[in-house]
Amino acid sequence: MTYWTLNAIFLIPVAIVAVAAVVSSRRRTGASATGSTAAPDTAATLSWRAIGLSAIILLALTAVFDNLMIRLGFFGYNPEWISGVFVGVAPLEDFAYPLAAVVLLPALWTLFTPSSSTRSPEQARP
Repeated sequence: MTYWTLNAIFLIPVAIVAVAAVVSSRRRTGASATGSTAAPDTAATLSWRAIGLSAIILLALTAVFDNLMIRLGFFGYNPEWISGVFVGVAPLEDFAYPLAAVVLLPALWTLFTPSSSTRSPEQARP
């Protein structure tokens, strides 16, 4: 098994959850897009700009600190299981987990935040 195979085990479910969040987000904002006069839903929606900015920051931090930890010998990778593409001394495969986290967490937030139509009056925002 390679690290890319291991990454796929995690990244495929992340992609499925992200697609579900996009569909859910579009359904929630669909009323305003169709010209409906109903009040817009205040539930969470995905912001790809925020996800992109978070990804850039997290990947940069991963590059810095993973290179430092690998150089100091805290951990390493089996050379037979990596692609051979590196960012410094960190293999490219190492960046899949932060990318998964930066996509998965907002997607889950979007999916599990109730829409205004499903909230009770006590949960409604002022």
